[in-house]
Amino acid sequence: MSYEIYFDWQGQPIDMLAWTRLFEDDRSLGDERIGDARVSTVWLGLNHNWLPGPPLIFETLIFGGEHADWMRRYGSEREARDGHAAAVAWLRGEAPEPE
Repeated sequence: MSYEIYFDWQGQPIDMLAWTRLFEDDRSLGDERIGDARVSTVWLGLNHNWLPGPPLIFETLIFGGEHADWMRRYGSEREARDGHAAAVAWLRGEAPEPE
């Protein structure tokens, strides 16, 4: 059984050289400040799913504020964009904490 590590924005396996080329570009899907916090969502391109299942290659992370270090990872750009919006809405008090 092989374990793929590097993935493009569409979740397709790529080699390390292709990943480094993609990684040089802007990886941000969202970067917003809400009070003392900053919500950042980026494409990582590295599989952070150590269990069976789809690769988790996008990440939303909160820096600073009451919820510093809160983090979620996603398998697709759509999920990451939705997750970013949900985290922003949560910090603004407009929605519950995202799952």
